[in-house]
Amino acid sequence: MLTQKSEFIMVNEHQLHLRHIFKETGGQPVLMVHGAIENGRIFYTESGKGLACYLAEQGFDVYVADLRGRGDCEPRLQPFDNYGQYESINEDLPETIRTLAERTGQTVHLVAHSWGGVLLTAAMARYPDLLPRVRSKVYFGTKRHISVFSLERLIKIELLWCRFGPWVSKRIGYLPAKKWGMGSDDETIDSLAHSSAWVKEIHWRDPHDEFDYAAACQGITWPPSLFLAGENDSLLGHPTDVQRFIKESNNLCAEYRLLSVANGSALDYDHINILTHPKAVNDHFPQILNWYLALSH
Repeated sequence: MLTQKSEFIMVNEHQLHLRHIFKETGGQPVLMVHGAIENGRIFYTESGKGLACYLAEQGFDVYVADLRGRGDCEPRLQPFDNYGQYESINEDLPETIRTLAERTGQTVHLVAHSWGGVLLTAAMARYPDLLPRVRSKVYFGTKRHISVFSLERLIKIELLWCRFGPWVSKRIGYLPAKKWGMGSDDETIDSLAHSSAWVKEIHWRDPHDEFDYAAACQGITWPPSLFLAGENDSLLGHPTDVQRFIKESNNLCAEYRLLSVANGSALDYDHINILTHPKAVNDHFPQILNWYLALSH
């Protein structure tokens, strides 16, 4: 029987929410981080579904994060809040990783969906002291720059995300992604602006202070890493761009897997159902478990 409870980490007057899911305490800690226009619910349900619950059933001590202002964090995102991914990289994620490592006395497995992997990688590039606290990384559909071009990109990225979204957010104070059916949570002006810049720009520098993440990554030896992409992910985590991010972050120890029927999967997964499809629990979730078990030997 799984236990689920909400815990909080205080960072600069913000209560960052962690959904703690476990069968028994003391298992290897896992921290899960969601992507843009999302919250931690991409990883779990209260009825026990999702990757977080699956790993907890196998004995892992799972913590699912909501990034600042999203999910069950307090205070909730308000119009014209002046924070974004810069604060996630420099404050929230480093503090969360350090806190969990100190609390559990163990190194932490990191799991991320989409943009969450970019933010985690950026945080570790800026703060190498985090690396000894990290046991491994598993990223689903994580890309930084979108290189593929299609009609879908023209509509969703060029028009909606990079032009219409910023125009609206500057007028009403945020991107109402949930209300518009774009995602499960909203985005601040800064978060939208900075992620839009990274999606389009070739060079991986911080829009806030020009920190060069690509250069910082060149001196890093990353922990064991597993990158998964879906065959039917045509834009937001396209297999080509997932592999480009592996190279850009200089992850020489990364293992890449394409989840497709041709490679033995039950279906060609896309950007969302790679985590939410009912077949995933018997398809690639056990692959992740076996990958973790192999790290222990």
